[in-house]
Amino acid sequence: MAAATTAPTPPGPLKRIVAASLIGTTIEWYDFFLYGSAAALVFNELFFPESDPLVGTLLSFLTYAVGFAARPLGALVFGHYGDRLGRKKLLVLSLLLMGGATFAIGLLPTHATVGSAAPLLLTALRLVQGFALGGEWGGAVLLVSEHGDARRRGFWASWPQTGAPAGQLLATGVLSALTALLSEQAFTSWGWRIPFLLSGVLVMVGLWIRLSVDESPVFKAALAAAEERGAAGGAEKPPLVAVLRDHWKDVLIAMGARMAENISYYVITAFILVYATTSVGLSKQTALNSVLIGSAVHFAVIPLWGALSDRIGRRPVYLIGAVGVGAWMFPFFALIDRGSFGSLLLAVTVGLVLHGAMYAPQAAFFSEMFATRMRYSGASMGAQFSSVAAGAPAPLIATALLTEYDSSTPIALYVIAAALLTVVAVACARETRNADLAGADGPSAAPARVGADV
Repeated sequence: MAAATTAPTPPGPLKRIVAASLIGTTIEWYDFFLYGSAAALVFNELFFPESDPLVGTLLSFLTYAVGFAARPLGALVFGHYGDRLGRKKLLVLSLLLMGGATFAIGLLPTHATVGSAAPLLLTALRLVQGFALGGEWGGAVLLVSEHGDARRRGFWASWPQTGAPAGQLLATGVLSALTALLSEQAFTSWGWRIPFLLSGVLVMVGLWIRLSVDESPVFKAALAAAEERGAAGGAEKPPLVAVLRDHWKDVLIAMGARMAENISYYVITAFILVYATTSVGLSKQTALNSVLIGSAVHFAVIPLWGALSDRIGRRPVYLIGAVGVGAWMFPFFALIDRGSFGSLLLAVTVGLVLHGAMYAPQAAFFSEMFATRMRYSGASMGAQFSSVAAGAPAPLIATALLTEYDSSTPIALYVIAAALLTVVAVACARETRNADLAGADGPSAAPARVGADV
């Protein structure tokens, strides 16, 4: 059956949809990244004080990784109900779960107060964060992708992606301001709680905005078509079953495409806080400021990469990022080892610009791979299943390699290996630019050959 067509959302309402998705993803990523920065800076002292500093950091990054382990479950649950009930309802729920867990972390007793119960409570709340984020990403990018038109989908869908650097910027900025204003003792004692408690206010703002937007017209049309088929006696398979039956290759491609993007990002923004302070001897403030400025540049370039993917295709832009990140790793660490703020800033900023070439087209690219009634499930599975092997252990593996070899070379090789895997995955993908997402049957543009030239 040919895909139904749905008129693209006019520019005014579309911008409101984009703003709602961007603000929501910014808050969600603020919550998620705040934990990562705190894990690198203070959680080793507060929740694992009986370990030596580097081992304590490893343990705090282990609880950090737990959040990624819950993301695939969030992708399955939110994807299933998002494909059945709609994108908007599940996005509201994900924001409430994430904000509530983050606020609760700000109220947690530390190891000094309740002993071993403290890291257990921290881990439980991290699981809730991961579960919520596993469902957030797919719904946010689909809401924008399905409202827009194919001609500029890469540009518009890249805006929810800027929620990651915006959340990183917000989290790092708040932590940087607190470390500058407070003594180290005051920050470790109570100041670290402020950014987590601030999440409660941000969630209220995000909910107010997110509740004001409409459901995706593409989803509404697909739901109506499914109801008609149901009335005629046609049974619809659960989204997960449909994805595994019809789109399992696309899920594997998306997972491979995520490897370099996910691993490089957490090495550049989370592990770097450990490496710059413990191995190079730079201050926490210097390391935070480099990530802060780099995240601002990252935010600015993502829509530019997204717009370029509308002109030359998703695959070429993605490959620029994967090859670029791999090639940058040795210069990245060489610059940091020089021990100056300028060289650290250059290393982080260039790394994040190259990362943006992968991250920007990802939203449209993954959305265009799947049919409407399985799109939330398929895109979320492809994006989040890889996080267990990619982003989750990245800071942990990097810290372990540093502990074992006292050198950045194994860490650079680790990221380069991920980049090679991503290049292979993207080279095996079909080009999806200009695909028609409308209707129940998903993309109707003629797919490119698998492995076709870019």
